[in-house]
Amino acid sequence: MAEVRVLVLRAAGINCDLETQHAWKLVGARVEALHVRRLIDQPALLDDYQILTVPGGFSYGDDIAAGRILATQLERHLGEQIRGFVDSGKLVIGICNGFQVLVQLGLLPTQPQRGGRTCSITFNDPPGFQDRWVYLHAVTERCVFLDTKAIYEMPIAHGEGRVVFADDDAQRAVVEGGNIALTYGGPRAGDPDLHGQPANPNGSAADIAGFCDETGHVLGLMPHPERFVTWTQHPCWTSQPERPEGDGLALFRNAVRFFV
Repeated sequence: MAEVRVLVLRAAGINCDLETQHAWKLVGARVEALHVRRLIDQPALLDDYQILTVPGGFSYGDDIAAGRILATQLERHLGEQIRGFVDSGKLVIGICNGFQVLVQLGLLPTQPQRGGRTCSITFNDPPGFQDRWVYLHAVTERCVFLDTKAIYEMPIAHGEGRVVFADDDAQRAVVEGGNIALTYGGPRAGDPDLHGQPANPNGSAADIAGFCDETGHVLGLMPHPERFVTWTQHPCWTSQPERPEGDGLALFRNAVRFFV
């Protein structure tokens, strides 16, 4: 079996890199963490990997806006290399702060831009940090990370997770282009609530929890799949029937299987 090499990007304020590395290792990938400055100094290192991961946290303290500084850094120094990485058929995943970075970078949702980005991720509505579990519905057949029509349960932890669009036309283009990968919902399709709380935790337009690009090779999502890879990470693991693994592990396994 061919070895799949995964790069987990590090920068000041990123704090989910170790959990993300653990998830990749569980599915048999060879994973390495590199600081963004080292990658900037040696851009050719990116060629050694099949999957690029931008993990969660608060890169550079989320100064200015969540993910903005790291996205600007990547665009200025590595934009061409990252776009070439995607064009060559390799995979990119951004989780929580990493999702914010990919949107700021313009990799997602990758619809034609009219005078700049027409989509952003901003403060939750209602305001406040949301730290709880949600259900996610896979609504695309395009994304290689996801199982078609699957419903996943994962934790969220963010204060800026609300997906917004410049106008109705921008949102319509993303919907019609099939770039919505995941939406918030109840435990079954059509259910309005989750554990007595609104299924949509942050007010995102169209209940959007994640995007994929046109190729299906780039995925960004606000929830944390790396925080639910084993059943004992679930808050009800002692009171519900045991599951063989956490729902989040499937995303990492699907990505590795894409290459093998």
